[in-house]
Amino acid sequence: MQVTGLQEFLERIEENKGDAVIALAGNPNTGKSTVFNSLTGLNQHTGNWPGKTVVFAKGSYRYKKKNITLVDLPGAYSLLANSADEQVARDFICFGKPDATVVVVDATCLERNLNLALQVMEITPQTILCVNLIDEAKRKKMAIDFSKLADLLGVPVIPTVARDKVGLLDLKESIHRVVFEKQLLQPRRIVYNKVIESAIEKIQEEVEVLVHGSLNSRWVALRLLDGDPTIIREIFNHLQRMDPGDQQSKRALKVVEDCG
Repeated sequence: MQVTGLQEFLERIEENKGDAVIALAGNPNTGKSTVFNSLTGLNQHTGNWPGKTVVFAKGSYRYKKKNITLVDLPGAYSLLANSADEQVARDFICFGKPDATVVVVDATCLERNLNLALQVMEITPQTILCVNLIDEAKRKKMAIDFSKLADLLGVPVIPTVARDKVGLLDLKESIHRVVFEKQLLQPRRIVYNKVIESAIEKIQEEVEVLVHGSLNSRWVALRLLDGDPTIIREIFNHLQRMDPGDQQSKRALKVVEDCG
């Protein structure tokens, strides 16, 4: 089987991943890299994603006797990848199986930034929302009910001012609870119109026998409906890495191939 850039990257992470791997995602200009730098300090390095001119950063920090590896993904507006940066971010969140994903959003433009957060929540319940730049929001007379936002989204919401290290201890604690204390999260589910929901249900029946919890079958069904060849190719690669020996698995793989 041909080794993909994602596989090579995951092998690098696996070499020294500590007790947990956390993905750090967000739109450009949300202060995501400041969050990363403030959490990891000097314990970090950068590199290129294998086969792409896309830079990522990996760092680590220690909290409550746990060593945490933090992967600062390229800035992305969407997981419906329109650029190499967005494709890399999408592939790691979707197929890299991080123990949790922290989505950094700008408190002054939540509506725009929450698009990415909702997409991540479609993939994994292990999502934490870091609402950064709350000082800027206050200066603009913007008030955010963080508790209500957490209730609406069904995931932890942590307000921060990363450049001043405000809220970062709360963020570390939230990561610890989600990953090590197995805090139960119930991310808000997006419900589409009846036609789309019917199509999702039919496709799920075809792929669920194969993914066995390794991927969210509803999310896979949505991506197959999108018809994006880059994500379909990565789904196919992921399924091939699993055991495709029985007839049900081969049938599900055929569905992915046909959509590609």
